[in-house]
Amino acid sequence: MNALLQPKSGIMDINPYIGGEAKIEGVTQFIRLASNENALGYSKKAKQAYLNYADEIYRYPNGGADILRDELAKQNNIAANQIVCGSGSEELISLLVRAYAGVGDEVLYSQHGFLMYKISAKAVGATPVSAPETNLRTDVDALLSKVTDKTKLLFIANPNNPTGSYISRDEIIKLRENLPENILLVIDAAYSEFAEDLEDYTNGMDLVDKYPNIAVLRTFSKMYGLAGLRLGWGYFSDSVADVLNRVRGPFNVNAVAQIAGVAALNDHEFVELSLAHNKTWLEYLNSELTSFGIETYPSVGNFILANFGSEAENIRQSLRMQGIFIRQMGAYNLPECLRITVGTEEENKSLCQAIAEIIK
Repeated sequence: MNALLQPKSGIMDINPYIGGEAKIEGVTQFIRLASNENALGYSKKAKQAYLNYADEIYRYPNGGADILRDELAKQNNIAANQIVCGSGSEELISLLVRAYAGVGDEVLYSQHGFLMYKISAKAVGATPVSAPETNLRTDVDALLSKVTDKTKLLFIANPNNPTGSYISRDEIIKLRENLPENILLVIDAAYSEFAEDLEDYTNGMDLVDKYPNIAVLRTFSKMYGLAGLRLGWGYFSDSVADVLNRVRGPFNVNAVAQIAGVAALNDHEFVELSLAHNKTWLEYLNSELTSFGIETYPSVGNFILANFGSEAENIRQSLRMQGIFIRQMGAYNLPECLRITVGTEEENKSLCQAIAEIIK
């Protein structure tokens, strides 16, 4: 590294985020089950909106994503002015940390939470702090025990990736009621659409207007299948939304993503098909893996976490050489586990057949 061009302290201590693999040299047929993408692809309405906009790509996007925010507000019965959109929800994570934390501050999260919480904290010179989980599930009391006068933000992913677990509305309220009001509680609800039929679950948006220090993040990458367009959004109190609008880029959400997002929101049939498919094949994966003697953990997402023991990496590599990609969990301190995305019927069956051949 050039001695004259040194990054600020702590940057080189960051382990970069590495996404799921999608190809391997020498293999032409792939089954990609490493990134929790929608098994059914994407909304055809979103695709048509995308194509229809082609002649307008030379124009700047609407800086406030006004049409998209209005549609989100209408469909979720929330205030449009309290919605901020981003280039994926991870941009909003980064903006929140940049706006509310810095050197000497702490960013708190659950032990097996999304890696970007830790990365974003380190990027601004803050200290990432993790709280232990109980049975791979967010532990509210453990989080509260880690709160100090340096804590500025607390992130919980609900449902959580990679564990697939969730905590109830009552637990979230307990966490908030016992949290100092100067700490921002961020509920990362990227997988919420898969859990909203659970009676005790909330994505948290109903709590934002009651508790100004609660923020909720959402994404179009999972249920809506728009991962490649990078589109996320969040619901915040007036004051937090105002802060984010001051620090985000003026055109942080591209025009095509905005147009496709509106169309995706109105393709209710695609959402229903995605939910039904996920329910069927999540149960299939759980049943098949369990029949092989592999321990699985309850999941309300579009993926399942499985414990392969000491053979986890060998099995992952064996699948990889066949062009089947699932996710290693060493970065989440779960080296004996592998995370498997729910795929198409053919992909799920091919995966299970391949695993059966490897472990027989």
